[in-house]
Amino acid sequence: MNDFLRRTWAEIDLDALTENYRAIRAVVSKESMMCCVVKADAYGHGAPTVARLYQQLGADWFAVSNLEEAVQLRRSGIRRPILILGYTPPEMAGMLMQEDIAQSVLSLEYARALSEQAQKARGRVRCHIKVDTGMSRIGFFYQQQGRDDHSLIEIEEACRLEGLKPEGIFTHFAVADEAQAGEAYTQQQYGCFRAAIAYCEAKGIHFSICHCCNSGAILDYPQMALSMVRPGIIQYGLLPSGQMRHPIPLRPAMSLRSVISHVKTIVPGTTVSYGRTFQAGKAMTLATVPIGYADGYPRRLSGQEDVLVNGKRASIVGRVCMDQMMIDVTGIENVHPGQTVTLFGEDHGTFLSVEELSQKADTISYETICLIGKRVPRIYLRDGKPITQMNYFDTQSWIE
Repeated sequence: MNDFLRRTWAEIDLDALTENYRAIRAVVSKESMMCCVVKADAYGHGAPTVARLYQQLGADWFAVSNLEEAVQLRRSGIRRPILILGYTPPEMAGMLMQEDIAQSVLSLEYARALSEQAQKARGRVRCHIKVDTGMSRIGFFYQQQGRDDHSLIEIEEACRLEGLKPEGIFTHFAVADEAQAGEAYTQQQYGCFRAAIAYCEAKGIHFSICHCCNSGAILDYPQMALSMVRPGIIQYGLLPSGQMRHPIPLRPAMSLRSVISHVKTIVPGTTVSYGRTFQAGKAMTLATVPIGYADGYPRRLSGQEDVLVNGKRASIVGRVCMDQMMIDVTGIENVHPGQTVTLFGEDHGTFLSVEELSQKADTISYETICLIGKRVPRIYLRDGKPITQMNYFDTQSWIE
């Protein structure tokens, strides 16, 4: 591959993604299909490359958030079935049919509108019925059996609409990753979901695919796998929470790196960055790193987190800027412009985790990796060596 612009970049370890996929497959029932969730650009890892890898490994389905993501997969050579988990305007029914993409049906009103548009386009849209058993987000509201049975009647009506081809039904767990604290609610959600399936079957409506297990449920509720599971965060080497009762060995696939652009010595009393929130109490060696919140590194970590330089921790000094930050490299040997800085990942035998960074930023690992910006190229590794890249600004033509 051509060299890449060594300003700030994310390394994506394809070997780690492969190992994670196989580790998940090993704990999922052989009777259950795998629907790899690659929404949000594969959680920031680059959906086209990640999906192609999973397709080679045998993924049965892919799940995305919206039509744009689904079409991107098709244009990237993904031929396996794709499910859109979120909303698609009904007037795009023709595109759904053209690209052979399955759409989540969120309500009877939505089902009618989608069916009408599908019939105008002279076809039927493949669809999966979304049952809201506890998220209160989207889907037919069915959170308590008996009380919410009107939704079952609406699901039945939606499934009989001429413009729809209902092949699946699914729900999403709210607290499957909260160990014992979430068990009762997860069991309640599962009970509602099974009741909805049973009602439909009694009415002669049979779904070929029933799915409810997200990453947390795959690990802690394997008995709920049904005919398909939807791994998300665990594909990328991260647990959905620290409360999992049955974790499996995973390898984080993403590392975030930058370089040192400038080194300086400051004297006691010198202030650093916007707001002058840091004042040096002694002579210090500072290094500037060309990464900031515009690249997805949280401003909230100003003065709160370390980075790795030569395997040593170096503290962030002052406020993180839009495009740059300063770090304290006092006492670290051989620090010079162009030297690699690791924001999270492994460096010379020392590991700085996404979970640590996320905790200090008062967020979750999902958000941390998803927010790595599009001006940060993704560099894909095999055996630790770069083999290809995704550069959202397409600088390949001028990087030598």
